[in-house]
Amino acid sequence: MFPKYIILFLSCLLLLSGCKTGKRELSDLALVMAVGLDKGEKEGTIKVTTQIARPADARGSTGAPSGQTGDPIWSASAEGETIFQAIRNLSTFSSRRVFWAHNLIIVINEDLAKEGISDIIDFFTRNPELRMRTWVVVTPNPANQVVSTMTGLEVVPGEALDKLFRYTPISVQAPRTQMIDLQSAYLNESTQPILARLHFVKRGVSNKKEGQAGAYNQVELAGAGIFREDKLVGTLKPVEVRGMIPFIEPIDTGVHILSCPDDKSKKMTVELKNQKFSVTPSFQNNKPSFKISYQTTGSVVEAACPFALEERDKVRALEKMIEKEKKKDFEKIVKKAQIEFKSDFLELGKVFNNKYPVEWRKIGPSWETIFPTVAVEVHTKATINDTVLLKKQTKPGSVKN
Repeated sequence: MFPKYIILFLSCLLLLSGCKTGKRELSDLALVMAVGLDKGEKEGTIKVTTQIARPADARGSTGAPSGQTGDPIWSASAEGETIFQAIRNLSTFSSRRVFWAHNLIIVINEDLAKEGISDIIDFFTRNPELRMRTWVVVTPNPANQVVSTMTGLEVVPGEALDKLFRYTPISVQAPRTQMIDLQSAYLNESTQPILARLHFVKRGVSNKKEGQAGAYNQVELAGAGIFREDKLVGTLKPVEVRGMIPFIEPIDTGVHILSCPDDKSKKMTVELKNQKFSVTPSFQNNKPSFKISYQTTGSVVEAACPFALEERDKVRALEKMIEKEKKKDFEKIVKKAQIEFKSDFLELGKVFNNKYPVEWRKIGPSWETIFPTVAVEVHTKATINDTVLLKKQTKPGSVKN
């Protein structure tokens, strides 16, 4: 019999030997922060651009580079007949192994997306290093330039694009689409994918040299890309996105700019709060239909004309304007989905299936032809109940000495 301490020592050796298998030293890895996908120069090839962080140059409490090169990122591109081959080709000139676990965003050029993204979905969901919470977007600009452009206050562009999406619930300029959302919509029998859209604008501002304002490209949220199966079939403008967001995401606040009730030449701004949105399906005479219900309360946050809550006629006129605008937004996006794109990116089929699973088995296989003919009824209700700190009218000469 072996003593217990020898058995314990041998057991530890067996366990520790497993730690060496598959180990990766941080100094051997190239940490990918963003990836761009474009069509390759040769027909039938794909170009993969990786934005790789240089930790030594990206550190520092003020964000100032402290390394040898002064550049916090290194962008490397390679082409191949497949994404995997293109990434393998990166290893021919990269001194470190490409590591995907820290990737924050995948940017797809729209010319490539129009030809289909099924291979992109397959690769990035099959790879165990990649996270399903990675943002996925499309862009009309070269994706290799978008992932390499310094944007905002962050040192690493990929981190700036990641934080850009944190504030989309406020701006309502683009949907918040991640790889898990893209895969779910792609695999669903009725729902079609939708991705956020980015583009370049000349927005840079310099306080060092006169005349440089607007001289730099900056990345900006620019609506959404609409897919049918895996192909990009159209885009939505940012103003159209506000009618689409409630169908696919929880809604936060919103802003509407309206004309003053008594003076159409002047504007008022109303912040929408406590927004409630619901889609109720029904099935009568073997035909599906939907009822959309929207309710909100609003605060007047800016007024270029005298306004007070005591003036009930003005308040009701403002409420009607909001109800009309919201109804117009929802009806417009439904019409675009049914007639223009013929794509159920609003998830109406999914909502119907959840309530009527038996009936869905009958109409589900024909949903693509049924969806454009489905009746959708919209009801909106708005209540103005706040004017923030100014409770009375503000007009010149209203205060007596």
